[in-house]
Amino acid sequence: MENTLLIGLARQTVLERQLDVVANNIANVNTTGYKADNSLFEEYLTSGAHEDNFVGSDRRVSYVQDRGTYRDFAQGSADQTKNPLDLAIDGSAFLVVQTPGGERYTRDGGLQLNGQGQLVTVAGNPVLGTGGPIVFQPTDHDINVTPDGTITVVEGNGRTDSIRGKLRLVSFADAQKLLKEGLNLYTAGEGSAQPDTKSVVRQGFLEKSNVSAVAEMSRMMEVTRAYSQIAAMLQQQGDLHKTAIQQLASVPA
Repeated sequence: MENTLLIGLARQTVLERQLDVVANNIANVNTTGYKADNSLFEEYLTSGAHEDNFVGSDRRVSYVQDRGTYRDFAQGSADQTKNPLDLAIDGSAFLVVQTPGGERYTRDGGLQLNGQGQLVTVAGNPVLGTGGPIVFQPTDHDINVTPDGTITVVEGNGRTDSIRGKLRLVSFADAQKLLKEGLNLYTAGEGSAQPDTKSVVRQGFLEKSNVSAVAEMSRMMEVTRAYSQIAAMLQQQGDLHKTAIQQLASVPA
């Protein structure tokens, strides 16, 4: 196969992967606490397609290679809901939740209470405090969450606050090592969670996705246009080869 075709096919493969990343960002533009993914590319050099006796056969050909993705952990804007169980985090911290697969981490602070009075995520995973799952009593009301994550309530007909726990907030030295698992959760990957005392909890707010819908739509159009242009170029190359073969076949012996 000629170098032009090899390079074109390699570029199309990368563009297809980039389109998947962009489409996933657009699909999560309204997902609470979602962090956008971006594609990462690098140059890949290799010897080109050639005959063994071709002059200059040692010349290397430059390809583009899809190295992976990285996440934009910039904080999304805060949307005020006035719901006492909606929590946004100012800073780099994550909430810790308990799942069947172990501890996971999330920025999605849209919380609720399950039938057992546990504080859980929308998916039903218990949110962990410094002492384990946070559990409320049936008579609890006037839930208050302080900036450091301490949760207090007024119990029954009482007038004094009762503490129900303190949110366990953690951060990571290198957040890029976190791995997305689905359901807006991350695993630690090769990193390790450290207690975070600098981030601030804002009750009655939700952190919106940091995806810019306009920017992602523009990027999708750019990727689609580039893919179409390469497809047209490859079609032209194929037509040239077809014409050359037909003409050579019609040459008298």
